[in-house]
Parts: sequence; C-alpha cells; structure tokens
Amino acid sequence: MIASLRGKFLYSDQTSVVIECAGVGYKCFVTKNTLYNLPPAGDEMFLYTHLAVREDAMDLYGFADLEELNAFKLITSVNGVGAKIGIAILSEFTASQLILAIAGNDAKTLTAAAGVGIKLAQRIVLELKDKVGNAVVGESMNVAAVSKAVANTSTAEAIEALVALGYSKSDASLAVGRLDGSLSTDELIKQALKALARRL
Repeated sequence: MIASLRGKFLYSDQTSVVIECAGVGYKCFVTKNTLYNLPPAGDEMFLYTHLAVREDAMDLYGFADLEELNAFKLITSVNGVGAKIGIAILSEFTASQLILAIAGNDAKTLTAAAGVGIKLAQRIVLELKDKVGNAVVGESMNVAAVSKAVANTSTAEAIEALVALGYSKSDASLAVGRLDGSLSTDELIKQALKALARRL
C-alpha cells in the first residue's frame, strides 16, 4: 500500500497530478480542492494517498490532508460509491461540509456533485449518518456541537433565513454553528453572510 508521496511536482491536468519520487513519476487522481492549491512546477509536494486496486487497473488517489483522505475512505465505504464518485463529491464539498450535510440529513445538497442523484445521496446519508456523529468538522469543531448550537431558536431562524437566500442547509448550518449562539438572529445572519462571502 502506498500511503503517501513526497517529491517534485511535475505537472497536472483537470483531474490528476504527477509527482516524481526517486526518479519515478506517480500519477494521482485528486479533488478540485487539491488542484486549487498546487505548488509551482518543480517544487516539492506532499500528498496522502489511497491505492484502489481493480481487476483492470491500479489507480492512485491523492489528498492534501488527512481530513480529505478520511472523508474519501468514509464516502467510498457506501455501496455504489466508487473512487471516481468519491473524488467528485470531495471536489464539490470540503470534508467538513460533507460531514455536516450527512449529519444534518441533507441529501439534496449532495446531489450538487457530478454523478450523484437523489437516491444515491439518500443512501449515503442513511448509511453514514451514525458514523459521522462524533466526527470532527474542520477547525476542531464536533458535529454534535454544531447540531446543539443550531437547535436554539435564534440560530435556527438564522439558518432558515440563509437557506431562503439560496445557501444550502449544510453551508448555512456550518456558518451559523461557528458563531456565538447568544447573538440575535439579525446579528447571526450578518456574521454568517460575511463568513460565507469570504469563502466564495
């Protein structure tokens, strides 16, 4: 098993990167999130990796951090979700957004990923909801803590307002869940909008 690669970044295309390690070039399929943070060609690069072995191919998948790798392993444990679908999902969502969508029963949001229909999204949520209950969501924040925060009236109202403005329930929950729950609904909406705008 190849668990990680450290070497010279040679080049990339829309779906993969090539890293040279000890004179050998390794092609890794990566998410768009990883592609957006590549170093200049010739610089050193590190990726956590997962080797997928099939009858007709051995494909290497690379991830910028352990959170993304663990989310990939989690999502591909679902029946019907192969490595390519896993990469597509993590190209559309960060690991924390994915976990929060699953924890919040937000199957509709997952259909934004290429190749994910509503039935597959519902299966993902159904099979993984219990598994993500104690998962850490970005910045050392626990799903249970987010869920507790969004249960209070002002935060629930703020989330509803953000959804009405066109944000997904998972994005809205994540943005509001990071704020002080004692703030007024209006202040929560203002601060959440600023946080969401910074991510665009």
